[in-house]
Amino acid sequence: MPPMTPILARKMWRTLEPYHGLVYFTPRATEAYAALGITGQTGYFASRAAAMGPVPAELVIATFYNFDPALVRAAIPAAWRSAAPAAVAAARLGAIDLALREVLGDDALRSDDMRSAAELARRATEGCTPEGRPLAASHAALPWPDEPHLVLWHASSVLREFRGDGHVAALVTEGIDGCEALVTHGAAGDNPVSLDVLKLTRGWADDAWDAARERLRARGWLDGDDALTTEGAAVRDRVEAVTDERALAPWLVLGADDCDRLRGLARPWSKAIAASGAFAGAASRRPA
Repeated sequence: MPPMTPILARKMWRTLEPYHGLVYFTPRATEAYAALGITGQTGYFASRAAAMGPVPAELVIATFYNFDPALVRAAIPAAWRSAAPAAVAAARLGAIDLALREVLGDDALRSDDMRSAAELARRATEGCTPEGRPLAASHAALPWPDEPHLVLWHASSVLREFRGDGHVAALVTEGIDGCEALVTHGAAGDNPVSLDVLKLTRGWADDAWDAARERLRARGWLDGDDALTTEGAAVRDRVEAVTDERALAPWLVLGADDCDRLRGLARPWSKAIAASGAFAGAASRRPA
């Protein structure tokens, strides 16, 4: 078995991301939040932040990182006047339960493979230390669900937020702010989501977007055609490498053989979710 390298963290994230990410696009989530009086993109901010409690907008801005602060402030703390965070978190779990049943079917959810995957993913979360990881730590502190398919989803959420917290730390270390992060992400030219879609879904106005581009040009990271320069590409690669390295800890806990086993078990479910059309139009609309 080859040594476990940081690239494994990226492979594990890519395998589990559709299973976790379904919650952001299923209409079941939109319906569940609307039943609490929370509509539109407010549901996204409230549901993902609910694990932290009735936090102010500033904490959501800090942890979500690449959204226009005005967009966050329009949603938070107003969401908490409609429903308590615990109710929002419960609605989110109920929504993903329904969505997974619809997409994968009860046989898959009750299978021995699902039970094994849930056990492996939960064990991996033991490596998600809380220091400097506010979103991962708050999600890890939520009660574990009982059913294996929800255990797998909850573990995937903790693991995903653990990686995301580390990614934010890498961006901060490089001096890249939220809007600049989106510009560099889009300018890399290897992403399926266009700059226009990133700007739309994250709420940045044209003047803020243009100002971010100018700052990046001044640093020599962006050329006149809004593509990354050699230096800019090196910075982006460094951020991604650090993100992978700092996301490896839970997979070291699991071990190489069990990482391969978890990927093998979860891959068909993630592929089925992607093939179901659940993410159709996801690149051009805001998440639930």
